This record gives sequence, C-alpha cells and structure tokens, in this order.
Amino acid sequence: MLITQVVVALLAFYVACNLGANDVANAMGTSVGSRAVTLKQALIIAGVLEFTGAVLFGHEVTQTLATKIANPALFAATPQIFVVGMVTVLVSCGVWLQIATSRSLPVSSSHAVVGAIAGFSWVALGVNAIDWSSIGLITIGWILTPLISGAIAALFYSQIKYWILDQPNQVVQLQEWIPWLSTVLLGVFGVIVLPSLTEPLTNFVIELGFTIPAYDIPLLTGTVAAVGLTIISWRQLGETGEGGLEKKFLPQTQELPSIQNTKSQIQNPVERLFARFQLLSACFVAFAHGSNDVGNAIAPLAAIVYINRTGSVPTDGITIPIWILILGGAGIVAGLAVWGKKVIATIGENIITLQPSSGFCAELATATTILIASRLGLPVSTSHALVGGVVGIGLVQNIKSIKFKTLKGIAAAWLITIPVSAILSAAIFSIARILFF
Repeated sequence: MLITQVVVALLAFYVACNLGANDVANAMGTSVGSRAVTLKQALIIAGVLEFTGAVLFGHEVTQTLATKIANPALFAATPQIFVVGMVTVLVSCGVWLQIATSRSLPVSSSHAVVGAIAGFSWVALGVNAIDWSSIGLITIGWILTPLISGAIAALFYSQIKYWILDQPNQVVQLQEWIPWLSTVLLGVFGVIVLPSLTEPLTNFVIELGFTIPAYDIPLLTGTVAAVGLTIISWRQLGETGEGGLEKKFLPQTQELPSIQNTKSQIQNPVERLFARFQLLSACFVAFAHGSNDVGNAIAPLAAIVYINRTGSVPTDGITIPIWILILGGAGIVAGLAVWGKKVIATIGENIITLQPSSGFCAELATATTILIASRLGLPVSTSHALVGGVVGIGLVQNIKSIKFKTLKGIAAAWLITIPVSAILSAAIFSIARILFF
C-alpha cells in the first residue's frame, strides 16, 4: 500500500506539472503578450499565487472531485478496481496534457479528467456507468463558452476603444473612467476570489456571536478595494499631469518583439495604466485557478489515500491532508516554470497582438463568462473562455489580425480532448486489469 501511495503521489505531481504548464497560461498569457509583465515576472507571480490558492483553498474542489467524479457506490465492493481506475485517470490526463503542451495548445484539464473517468468506467462497469448528460453539458459548454466570452470581450473593448483609446485626450478620459473600471474589475473578480479569501474572517465574526449575511464582508472588502484602487490611480495621474505622465512613462528602449525577452517598455501612458489593472486581474485569475483546478491533479490521489487508510471507497466528504495540497501546488509551480512559456506564447501573441487594454478586456470577459456559466450550471473551460475573449478583441480590432491557423490547432485539440483521454484511460485500465486482476 505504501509503495502504491508513493507511485500515485508521483503521478499526481506529474499531472499537476502538466496542468501548471498548460492551464496557467489562462492567468498570465494575455498579460505577457500585452507586455504588462515580462515572462519571468509572470512565472514568479503566477507561481506564488497558484501555490497559495491551491494550498489554502484547494480542499473543497478536491473533496468534491474525489467523491463525485465517479459513482463510488458502484465500486463499494471492489475498492481495488476504483484505485486502479484513479491511477489510469492520472496517467491518461498527464500524458494528454503533456502532448498538448508540447504542441503549445491550451486545452481543458477538467475535460481531460471527465474523458479519463468515462474511459475507465466504461471498461470497468459498462456503458451505463457513464453520465452521458454530463458529456452533453460539456459539449454545449464547449460551443457556448468561447462565443459568450468573445461577445463580452468585444463589448468591453469596443466601449474602451470608443470612450478612451480613440479620444484626442486619452489621459483625461481615462481619469473619468477609472472609478468604473475599478468597480467592474473588483466586482467581477471579487465574486470569484473574495468569498474564499474572506471566509476565515467571516467565520471568526460569526464565532464572536455576530449574525451577518455570508456576503457582507466580501462586499465590504470589494467596495473598499475599489475605492482604494480608484484613489491610487487618480493620484498617479494627478501627481504628473497629462504631459508629465507621458514623459514619466516614455520608454528608454524600443519595445521588443518577443515575449521571451527579459524586458520591454509600454510606450503609451494610458496603456501603462491599463497594464496595472490587467496585472491585478491576472493575479486574481491565478489565485482562483490554483484553488479550483488543482483538484484535477490531486483528487484521485486523495481518494486513493482514503481507501488505503480506511479500506473503503469514499462516498461522502473527506478530509484532504495538507501534504496533498502542497504536492499539487508545488507541481503546478514546477510545470509552469519548466514548460509554461509554450502555451503562454500561444495565448499571448500567436492569436492576435495584444495591448494591456485589450488583454484586460479579454481577462474580464473570461471571468464574466465563468460567472455566468456557473449561475447557469454549465461546465466550462477557462481555456475556452480566454481564447474566445482574445478572438472577440481581434474582431473589434481587425479580423485580418486574427491568426486562424493557430485557432484551427486549438479547436482541434479541444474537440479531441475528451475522446483521446477516454481512449487512453480505457486502454491503460484494460492492461492494468489483465496484469493485476
């Protein structure tokens, strides 16, 4: 059992590495592509926030996936079969994510997990073991997510372009829009991140005997943050004035052509300020991604550890050991550091050329789409939403600026993620069952 647990832990780390290499582009790809941050800075920022999100808040999603991704009641009499199935999920997901990353293609790790579960469940228990309604919902989400995100990104960017970027006095226009931009930014991302961040404080206040609605502290925190961000941005404009701001942010070197260069400068002072907003939004995405998607890598490990300890298949909520969360967070950071730049390059500069203003709109559209989908109960992919948002920006700028060759490769990878991971899982599970049972 100990040897099995060690092997599974290594497999979970391997999946987390590939998840970090592929999915973290959702958080930092547009920021690097727009020169809001350099590639090295993005790797450091995303690494810290992804790890923090995974360790502090990754237990809830991991707990759900460990007990809900397959029907545990069907494996109650044969926990060994369930263990082998979870191992095949890790292997097939890790292999597919590595293949996609090696080809610089952003794919959905969640979809890979679903496909892998469907594959081993079919072989183990028959076709009726697959939740076909979930597969159908994922298909609907695959179609709708990039369309919705693209439409929202196009709407956001067209308004910013009309009211700020195309105006003769951009700095004055931006000054008027800063409160609205701050409110939208902290509002959308606050709904995603703040409830988790402020949960310990909310629980502490309740323990003191105060009865407060669950969202009062997140709302108060978001309001204070929005006001603070507005005041800080106004002060930066007020200290320099329009001419001084332009002089302050004029580059000392020419902008460099590749995101892999160690340093580049943003010439336009308005875009420089948008870069700050975009960096903040990217930090939110990275934290939320770490707390959510780490479960795709470590949930099978958590289930197997539970079986090894109790001898039974988990059917309800389980406690996730802290070392599993740390393992997942460390794997994400390691994969991001080693392979992350490949998919970041695809998102950041191989679809369209991005500026901080357009990258900010793409990230905002992605977050809004995820929120809408969550309310509707649709399973969606952050990768799909972000790519759709970037394409929506390209449609507003100029349809000829979109690199459709890159999009064809991405779409093909999306289409085959579930069937490829299902086939891999089914094949690996069949071989394992022959060898060990």
